[in-house]
Amino acid sequence: MLAVNYSTIRNNLKDYCDKATDERETVIVTRKNEKNVVIMSLEQYNSMMKALRNAEYLAKIDRAYEQLESSRGQQHELIEVESDE
Repeated sequence: MLAVNYSTIRNNLKDYCDKATDERETVIVTRKNEKNVVIMSLEQYNSMMKALRNAEYLAKIDRAYEQLESSRGQQHELIEVESDE
């Protein structure tokens, strides 16, 4: 992970974009008033977002399991779908 000030990024944007994409480096752009931003590859961003969605999904499953264990589950009739064939 690199931390670089805004002026340096502005003067060397291509180099830091290449580091993010080619070397999978995360670049923190430091700015005044702590309004910092992060530069990372789209591949790395997508991977991070997928992991977040998976964690959220697993948390939902955990909550549902806890509800079932504490007898707060609900039973429903299954709906049969007619085949289009």
